[in-house]
Amino acid sequence: MRFSIQLPTDRVEQGPEFCSAAAIAEMAGAIEAAGFDACYVTEHPFPPDDWLASGGHHALDPFVALSAAASVTRSLHLHTNILVLAYRNPLLAAKAIASLDVLSGGRVIVGIAAGYLEGEYRALGADFESRNELTDAALMTMKRAWTGQSLRLRAQGSDAAGNTMLPTPIQNPHPPIWVGGNTRRAIRRALEHGQGWSPFPVDGRFSARARTAPIEKIADLGEKIDWLRNEAARVGRADALEINFVPFGRGMNSRDPIEPAKLLEQLSALEAVGVTWVSVGVPCPTRAAYLENVARFGEDVIAAGS
Repeated sequence: MRFSIQLPTDRVEQGPEFCSAAAIAEMAGAIEAAGFDACYVTEHPFPPDDWLASGGHHALDPFVALSAAASVTRSLHLHTNILVLAYRNPLLAAKAIASLDVLSGGRVIVGIAAGYLEGEYRALGADFESRNELTDAALMTMKRAWTGQSLRLRAQGSDAAGNTMLPTPIQNPHPPIWVGGNTRRAIRRALEHGQGWSPFPVDGRFSARARTAPIEKIADLGEKIDWLRNEAARVGRADALEINFVPFGRGMNSRDPIEPAKLLEQLSALEAVGVTWVSVGVPCPTRAAYLENVARFGEDVIAAGS
């Protein structure tokens, strides 16, 4: 089991307490020292007001935030969790990802998804109804761009008659792509385009809002992993995907106290159904509390379970 933890760059209302170069440096250093394998950030470039009023959040740009984390760490992986590909030109996304991979020495994990916020899509001038097709096309375009070869390309507004992108990523052939979402379409996208699948807990009440399938207990996740494995066999995919899950009660900015024994029991059960990575959040009312919880998680969960 490997661990990615939230770098809370969504807490922009608290200003430099979390969203400053000094804060990111201190938090990222503490994450690496505690034994985590990766840190993750979310993104929302221009969220709608009604979503913000009902519990949504802002966030720093993911590439800027992760570049700051990269500059003060040496082995910590840099995880976009998640990047909404259809918000942006795929060639610009490919350039940003490759640049971060080069500057970090090959430490990027590209967590992507189609997204669900129609109001944010509209504000950004992106096509919400075509988001799944745009996401699939973006993944194919990015992989072609990352080869460093001259491309002729007519897709998603591009009319390249012989264009090249450098630098290529350090990771070969490209940074691992982890596809988010609980639906069978997301699983198929992971099998076709990715190296990992990132499902997350969703109860029946929230699944319609998030436009994804519910996962309310470990048995639900196990059934989906079984379906993934059967589908992989059907399409002839031999190499296994990483399965990255958010443990129940440990989502972004979780307010639940860390209970090591219960969490270790849950992690064991998740590992038994096929989970290889977990993405966790810890309470962070202040930066000092966050740092304390990061250290405690490292001592009482990561070290205890190794």
